Amino acid sequence: MGVNNGTVQTSMSDFLRNSGGVAVIDGGFATELERHGADLNDPLWSAKCLLTSTDLVRQVHLDYLEAGADIIITASYQATIQGFGAKGFSKEESEAMLKKSVDIACEARKIYYERCRNSASNFSSDGKILKNRPILVAASVGSYGAYLADGSEYSGDYGDAMDLEFLKSFHRRRVQVLSESGADLIAFETVPNKIEAQAYAELLEEGIKIPAWFSFNSKDGVNVVSGDSLIECAKIADSCPKVVAVGINCTPPRFISGLIQSIKKVTTKPILIYPNSGETYDAELKQWVKNTGVPDEDFVSYVNKWCEIGASLVGGCCRTTPNTIKAICRTLPSRSSYLA
Repeated sequence: MGVNNGTVQTSMSDFLRNSGGVAVIDGGFATELERHGADLNDPLWSAKCLLTSTDLVRQVHLDYLEAGADIIITASYQATIQGFGAKGFSKEESEAMLKKSVDIACEARKIYYERCRNSASNFSSDGKILKNRPILVAASVGSYGAYLADGSEYSGDYGDAMDLEFLKSFHRRRVQVLSESGADLIAFETVPNKIEAQAYAELLEEGIKIPAWFSFNSKDGVNVVSGDSLIECAKIADSCPKVVAVGINCTPPRFISGLIQSIKKVTTKPILIYPNSGETYDAELKQWVKNTGVPDEDFVSYVNKWCEIGASLVGGCCRTTPNTIKAICRTLPSRSSYLA
């Protein structure tokens, strides 16, 4: 899905058509690693597993593919050259770690396709989905606030770092490395403010050869978490030729319908939605507050409405699981042909 002569939007349209009109994104990654026993109490968060547990990272990717995901997102959300440098790694080693995040996801996709070829049906005996279909690897880029590891990606307030050129300098090499590592697109996730969206848009014009999506987060159902207008943020994504989809992630499900309607006012690009479970994140304790979210069946009950009003890529974020993704696949009419 490389960028070439303005065909990038057509490529996404083709992918969505081949996915039955709605593509399924994977679910929570770091919280799934934790569910398998990984200790992510670290400034690198899920990226810590690129150092310690690559087999587990690959397995979580496979779990989501076998649940029906069409897009898997790399474990690079909190992986930065600066963050690895603080752990004592050289620039070259840090860049290799970024590339490794993409390599692992691509390996998982290759293994999955082999399992599909070796399967006599679209299901394994234990109910895993083994359907040969188009699958994309999205290289995750978290915000500057994610690097700070202080919860500021949920406030969008970076203090003195609220500077366009500073943010471009911070992200530039990371984006270059990920774009050259074999991913199909870049996922700029949990974008908390307008200035960082602008920084990403300008970086994409610096010779980046693959497309991207912009995904913002909201805590009030109207604005992004910084208080900046979601509509103004979505306009930035719409104006960038290399952005193939724009939407919302890590936001409570109850806000999503209204946010889709807002985004539709300013773009005709595909809208992507991957909310969290609705639980509340405690930035001081660095953990999700239990019993504040919605069960899978309630989460999934929203999905067809989101698609009816404009979403064409749907998945889950923090605290959602492969079971959530499998349930999303089962509720989508376009999947009924092979999930019946």
